[in-house]
Amino acid sequence: MFARSISRRWFVNTIGAVFVILVVFVSTLSVMVKSSTYNGIELALTGRMDELLNWLSGSSRGYQTSEFAAITRDYIENYFQDRAKMEIMAISKDGRVVITSTGFEPDRQQDMPDYQLALESPDSSGKWVGELNTGEKVMAITRAVRDEDGRLIGSIRYMVSMERADQQTRLVIEILILAGIFIMMLLTFSGVYFIRSILVPVRQVSQSARQIAQGDFEVRIQKAHNDEIGQLCDTVNDMAEELGAAERMKNEFISSVSHELRTPLTAIKGWAETLRDGADKATEEKGMNVIIRESERLSGLVEELLDFSRLQNGRMQLVSERLDLLAELDEAVYLFTERARTEGKALIYQENECLAPVYGDRNRLRQVFVNILDNALKYTEAGGSVTVSSQVEAERVRVMVEDTGCGIPAEHLPNVKKKFYKANQLVRGSGIGLAMADEIIAMHNGGLELESKEGEGTKVVIFFPLCK
Repeated sequence: MFARSISRRWFVNTIGAVFVILVVFVSTLSVMVKSSTYNGIELALTGRMDELLNWLSGSSRGYQTSEFAAITRDYIENYFQDRAKMEIMAISKDGRVVITSTGFEPDRQQDMPDYQLALESPDSSGKWVGELNTGEKVMAITRAVRDEDGRLIGSIRYMVSMERADQQTRLVIEILILAGIFIMMLLTFSGVYFIRSILVPVRQVSQSARQIAQGDFEVRIQKAHNDEIGQLCDTVNDMAEELGAAERMKNEFISSVSHELRTPLTAIKGWAETLRDGADKATEEKGMNVIIRESERLSGLVEELLDFSRLQNGRMQLVSERLDLLAELDEAVYLFTERARTEGKALIYQENECLAPVYGDRNRLRQVFVNILDNALKYTEAGGSVTVSSQVEAERVRVMVEDTGCGIPAEHLPNVKKKFYKANQLVRGSGIGLAMADEIIAMHNGGLELESKEGEGTKVVIFFPLCK
């Protein structure tokens, strides 16, 4: 239906318009050719007529009624060379044909409208185009000859057959019509080829888009030409690839979050069952500590998901105030000191005593530092180190967190700040912590940059504008 609709619109709009233009053009040209042919014949007859009238006026005998027939006969017999092309008639003042160039007696029943027009016309001239009684089409021009006093002496009539002229005119018109038909066929075939070259890939794009909408992100369109349609195919292929990657990341995110939720729930359930069945004081205290710790971990994960949802929906509101950014960094580092010691990792904090006043949300900025430090420790093996430092500049403050962990492969580095993206699927985490940190920093008019080499470690640089 889509293809037929485009074809129909193209046929009506283009072919229809060209057809009308060609019809008007051929009709106009045909009329012009016929008019030009008839005008040429009329000019030829008028020229011959003027030649005979000049002969009459130049005769020593002048325009005399008694001499009119004789002078005309002398001209026809001795000087008229176009007997095969046209006919001359000399008509007396009483309307009788007294002589013809053919030598045959004229048809007395044949009307001569041009003769009547010549007698009545102020310029003594008349023209008629029509059919004789024999059915032959002719053009006739009559000129009334008068003396110096305006009295009618006689008339001269030139007549020529129009059959050959009409045949030539019809031939020209037929050639014009055939040329128009050829142009229409050429335009139609070239247009159909062009429309098909568009409709076939568009139909493929439509079918592929339908498959993509149904969840098949592996479909790809073969590009035939490097034009606008080819660019559309590339765009659809890129879209399918991006949607496929997003689908994979979403599934990995769901799997990761499910695992992250299941782990503390399993610990809580196991210790709850142990305590229910009875335990000594030491076991009870240890179990309660595990339950509290895992509950806090579960609560933090749920809160992280809620914050991410608020960010995505644009519903996260900042409670901004003037604060010392380095003081918030101190607290975040302090939170991870014990964890680093327990895991056998060195957390090196190069404390900066400078005042770094910024305008922002205290809790959200602390959340950023917590996410960055958590990632650094997660991807650092036991025996490695995480170094935290800061630098206050003229207009902004920079916070650097550098670890000696596994690093990020070059092909993953451009994507690690995307939501749901995880470069290392073997490490726990939801894959949204860094994306959230980047969003929160952007809401504070700051920025987050990453430098990493695989096998050597990662450096995260965060910068915020200072309060004026």
